[in-house]
Amino acid sequence: MSNPGAGVLAVMPLHTISDVYGGPGLRDRLMLEIADLPGADRLEEALELAADLHRDDRYGREPYLNHLLRVAIRIVSHYEVREPDLVIAGLLHDSVEDHPRELAGTRPGEPADAALSELAERFGTRVADIIAAVTNPPPDPTQDRHVQYREHVAANLERSPWARIVKLSDFTDNGVGILYATGPVMQRLAAKYRPLTDVYRDLVTRPDTPLADHVKQHILGQLDNADRRFDAILARD
Repeated sequence: MSNPGAGVLAVMPLHTISDVYGGPGLRDRLMLEIADLPGADRLEEALELAADLHRDDRYGREPYLNHLLRVAIRIVSHYEVREPDLVIAGLLHDSVEDHPRELAGTRPGEPADAALSELAERFGTRVADIIAAVTNPPPDPTQDRHVQYREHVAANLERSPWARIVKLSDFTDNGVGILYATGPVMQRLAAKYRPLTDVYRDLVTRPDTPLADHVKQHILGQLDNADRRFDAILARD
């Protein structure tokens, strides 16, 4: 199906674009959102790198790149953060966690560290630092994985206000979009994410979180929506 006009695409909900127009529609929406941002070459390089790294990855019923596109679009459009570094971090926020060796190439050292060095060289230390803050550590077999995840999120985002923006967009896509998950994955994700909404409520309302007040209120509403969906899913267990 061909994409609608730019005016329609610009106001269409992101998951609707995904359902109706797929990845090409999301790419077109991102291009609309970043058309007046500086550093077009860096943004396009980040998009192509994300597409290459995640080329074989799936996000439920769709290509994983769709999730990354929505995270980046939401940062610019819904959160009104018009900074290229944040868009790039949104597109590449899972790159170190999911594809460290491929990203690192021939760089020496631990794959995750080498991958972050590669990102710093290509996109700057700010981008690499934000991605480092939202990258989950390897599982600790001595600790419950959900507890480890919550503690990691709270600790890393405590000291990285800009990374909160990327993680909030990521969580919104995962949480509010949980109804797009398939089969038992939906139940597993609801159990993982439900205890986190209060952590995000605290982080989003902090004075040093660099978002406008009306954007913070919008995100709080999205967290409420996510809670209702988590609770409905978990009540079926």
